[in-house]
Amino acid sequence: MSQAPTEYQRLFPDSIQLETPRVILRLMKKEDAAEFNKIAKNADVWKWFTKDLSDEKEMEQWIEDALKEREEGKRMPFTVIDRETKRICGCSSLGNISLFDRRVEIGWTWLGPEFIGTGLNRHAKFALLCYAFDVMKVERVEIKTDNLNERAKAALVKIGAKPEGVLRSHMQMHSNRRRDTIYYSILKDEWEVVKNSRFSEMV
Repeated sequence: MSQAPTEYQRLFPDSIQLETPRVILRLMKKEDAAEFNKIAKNADVWKWFTKDLSDEKEMEQWIEDALKEREEGKRMPFTVIDRETKRICGCSSLGNISLFDRRVEIGWTWLGPEFIGTGLNRHAKFALLCYAFDVMKVERVEIKTDNLNERAKAALVKIGAKPEGVLRSHMQMHSNRRRDTIYYSILKDEWEVVKNSRFSEMV
């Protein structure tokens, strides 16, 4: 007799696909490394990232770690695809998943340089937020970033996330810097207003 799927397996089958008019998010695959490497060469992309994925070995390990966390039910890593061109443009994840606490984090996000500032990341965030609140029925979505990354902080405020505080010397960066991390969140009771005011063109 086959075993009933866990809640994680039910929410995140291998066939999962999230879509907006601009992006498709599907399960990250080991084979995506070749396309990731093509758009990861610019070291500037990794200034605010904990790993320098312009190094192909680092990229390979990063994908391996992401898929291992998926097996453990801790994270759902997505490959982000430009819906119009069908090109892989980066990735993002739902992670630090606590189904008991009804809490999830959006993160592990990066895009190739040519896709930054095009609106694709905003669409990916919307798809992930919709899935978290409307399907997973979480109470809280959290997003963290480097406290020095003013562009990311402004973008999070723009989508309706509220700053909560700074964790000092929180993470080790590949540049040997200790990062202060700022957390933002959106709560279930805030989601409808955020969705209809900050993402009105997608609703």
